[in-house]
Amino acid sequence: MEKPIIGITTGDLNGVGLELIIKIFSDNRMLDICTPVIFASNKAINYYRRIVTEHQFNFASTKSFDALNPKQVNVFNCWEEEVAITPGELTAEGGKYAVRSLMVAAQCLKDGQIDAIVTAPIHKKNTQTPDFNYTGHTPFFKEKFEAKDVVMLLYNGDFRVGLVTEHIPVADVAKTITPELIIQKTQILKEALVKDFGISKPKIAVLGLNPHAGDEGLIGQEEITIIQPAIQSLQNAGVLAFGPFSADGFFAHHHYKQFDAVIAMYHDQGLIPFKSLNNGEGVNYTCGLSVVRTSPDHGTAFDIAGKNLASPDSMREAVYQAIDILKQRAEYAEYTANPLQRQRLQKER
Repeated sequence: MEKPIIGITTGDLNGVGLELIIKIFSDNRMLDICTPVIFASNKAINYYRRIVTEHQFNFASTKSFDALNPKQVNVFNCWEEEVAITPGELTAEGGKYAVRSLMVAAQCLKDGQIDAIVTAPIHKKNTQTPDFNYTGHTPFFKEKFEAKDVVMLLYNGDFRVGLVTEHIPVADVAKTITPELIIQKTQILKEALVKDFGISKPKIAVLGLNPHAGDEGLIGQEEITIIQPAIQSLQNAGVLAFGPFSADGFFAHHHYKQFDAVIAMYHDQGLIPFKSLNNGEGVNYTCGLSVVRTSPDHGTAFDIAGKNLASPDSMREAVYQAIDILKQRAEYAEYTANPLQRQRLQKER
């Protein structure tokens, strides 16, 4: 495929997003694999250029996609006004312009002006407005692109963890999961593994909800009444789903290496072991969208923002993965466009 246009959002202006973007795209070799478009403002970029002084970062400023320069980093100006940037602080302005960057980039993605989007981290506290009443990027993209449902997937290489529930209180998890929800989320994950990752027959491990996966009903009934019936229905539908597994032993003994993906019942059950075991290059991917959206697997990192300490590894990998998934989708579409039909040969009499 032609060199894709990758949109990059700023994330919280007081977080590490723009610092990471400058570090990544100071390497001109990135321009060999994509045309980056950063949705920000020249002033915000220049503020962080003065912090990340060891990197030579050059860009072309534009307000039109007709003027994109494929040989440079492009900054699409989403605002002109002066914005107070105070690295490491949670402010209303930091959230307001993070949402501005995201909204403009998402609309450009929907209009086909960019091919994929990589989102820098936002903070859920200062982004809540009547226009952005979401608990994170994942539900926003679900609604923006009118997906029936999506799955939040974090992965690093062959280690992939998806979630049945995302950003909800732990007290609500048990009453939220149902056989139907587990089936739907696992089916979405399975389709993504096939189309976006090129795994023809993915094996998926399903975790239990309770300690020791319920110990045969001694510690909760959800495995017996909800999770096992869901797994059986998935298997009946041809999905290679197995479990439910006790989460602690499953990760401690590295059983995840025997599967193409794991689906966890709630956020911390899946993401604490993932972030503990991966080497800092994890990627967050939204399965189930008609478009490609990735992000790093970390947050705004206010504690080190503006100190030139943040590692760009996860954010850089998110860019790489957005490009790889675009290519894999194109290959899958070409491969399945005109499949060879099996024909029965009639014996001559």
